[in-house]
Amino acid sequence: MYIRKTVSKQGGKTYTNYLLVESVATPKGPRQKTICSLGDLGPRTREEWLKLACKMEDALTGQMSLFQEEADPEVDAMVEKARERRNRKQAPPQPPKLPPEGPPPEGTLPAASPPAGCEKRVVEVDTDGVEMERHREAGPVHVGLQMCRRLGIEEILESMGLSGDTRQLTIAMILNRFICPSSEHAMSDWFERTALSDILGFDFSKVNDDRLYRNMDCLYPLRSKIESALAERENTLFNLENTILLYDLTSTYFEGLMLGNPQAKRGYSRDKRPDCKQVVIGLVLGSEGFPKAHEVFDGNLQDRKTVGEILDILKARVGLKEGSTVVMDRGMAFDENLDEVNARHLHYIVAGRQTERNQWLAEFEEEDGWKEIFRTPSPTNPAQEKSRVFVKAAEKDGHTYVLCLSEGRKQKDRAIREKQEGRLLEDLKKLQKRVEKGNIKKPSVIHQSIGRLKERYSRVARYYAIEYDSKQGRFSWTVKADARAKAEELDGGYILKTDRQDLSGEELWRIYIMLTRVESAFRDMKSPLCERPIFHQLKRRAQTHIFLCVLAYHLLVSVEHILREQGDHRSWETIREVLRTHQVATIILPTTSGEELHIRKGGRAEPQHKDIYRKLRIPEKPMKPVRTWHPAKGAMDSD
Repeated sequence: MYIRKTVSKQGGKTYTNYLLVESVATPKGPRQKTICSLGDLGPRTREEWLKLACKMEDALTGQMSLFQEEADPEVDAMVEKARERRNRKQAPPQPPKLPPEGPPPEGTLPAASPPAGCEKRVVEVDTDGVEMERHREAGPVHVGLQMCRRLGIEEILESMGLSGDTRQLTIAMILNRFICPSSEHAMSDWFERTALSDILGFDFSKVNDDRLYRNMDCLYPLRSKIESALAERENTLFNLENTILLYDLTSTYFEGLMLGNPQAKRGYSRDKRPDCKQVVIGLVLGSEGFPKAHEVFDGNLQDRKTVGEILDILKARVGLKEGSTVVMDRGMAFDENLDEVNARHLHYIVAGRQTERNQWLAEFEEEDGWKEIFRTPSPTNPAQEKSRVFVKAAEKDGHTYVLCLSEGRKQKDRAIREKQEGRLLEDLKKLQKRVEKGNIKKPSVIHQSIGRLKERYSRVARYYAIEYDSKQGRFSWTVKADARAKAEELDGGYILKTDRQDLSGEELWRIYIMLTRVESAFRDMKSPLCERPIFHQLKRRAQTHIFLCVLAYHLLVSVEHILREQGDHRSWETIREVLRTHQVATIILPTTSGEELHIRKGGRAEPQHKDIYRKLRIPEKPMKPVRTWHPAKGAMDSD
């Protein structure tokens, strides 16, 4: 209720009157309903009008007034006048059911007025019958949807010509991958287990896996355009730099024969699943960790053969600024790849191969020229301990080389080498027994077995001279002491190579070490986002599945980036678990008039929820309350 001022003129005189008015919803829209005339409120100040309106509303609805003051005869007269006016106009077809005289029964209290669309009335609520139902997880969905809106994903999808339903389903599929990754067959069940329908305002009850597959087919030809628009949006939103490009590859394996996917092939498996077909995924990140572009390659393609194609993809999707630096691992440190980078007027920083490292053995042994630096914890892993690294820069053949000795890597290299060496010796002994027992007699078969062992244990097999004397039928091996000693000296040592000469050894090393952010991105995609294994049998579905994982990673890195700016280094996986307890539910308020008021709303955010929402700068309430009136359960049962 509120007070409205009216002015009228009669006989040359001006009359001012004040009306107590309330807004009511009608089939033709909202209308104003006059409760009563309050006369001339000129003696009262404008600041007292709101207090007067509240007093009138409380008195007319039977509520206790919020303003506990001394009695006001003028207000009492206005209230009595308004009551008489209302009683005359209501004239209900049936006499209303009045509560019994005296205080209300124990366990009942006056309820709030019904929502807009229903005439306000006084009801009593049986507090003993209050119930709650349809509890749904809301916190992670709320955060995911807010980040989608901040990144403008729906606007990007709309600009691609996708329909409203396709846009909503796409966002829902991204959120599923972001929050609780599941197959398309199980995704519709997840929709029903969360408050996604309430928050997004979309009915998922009729969504099945076939519809989700068709939605993936709609996205397939638009992947590059969507990725390009999203990268541009993030550049503006987070003020990102594009002068450092971090490129690395990983593999993802399939379950099944994959006869309908020509890209699915057996190759070097980073997942330790050589028994499964796979594809190779190339990913380019900026220095802040945001994805710039990705591509899916054949499962048996060598790393070195992807550089030219990924540079063309980058140029087409996000552009290549001249003078930018491409950072790559040793698997791409070949002359033809470096020439590809230089041909586009770009710089490179790569890890040198083992043969190049061996050429600098003398410099590694020298004690002069080393600079001690500390490897600080990465932004994505603040719990990582600091470790010492020694670097030394040198010039040779127009290139800058950075020699690096890492204490942390020394132990890792030694453990890997010793483990591989132990396995090689075990297999050599097994082969020796087979030869001595006569299980293998043909020299060609024995030499093939030796070749396979050298290929399997290429890291340590060069330390051994493995021989087979066909005349004496004797199989043996000896240790190359010098080669092994050299390997021990180089444990923890590696070399960087670049065409940049304007940076110090420490600066070059710090840029190269950013490459670990791509490794972290692959871990996130494979673990919390569950990108592997892939069950899709068709090429387009497999590539779209990976694309949805990349889009979910955009949300993940955005959330973690914003939190890090606030000093919060928790991972999305941790944040997700904290937010699961923030839920949406339906509150059922039974009234003594035979009806139930159902209120669908989010629960009050707890302190840990509020802290996350505040840091992410998103509202605490996941949805607006929805109020509906229903017949009481007893009434429905009797019908």
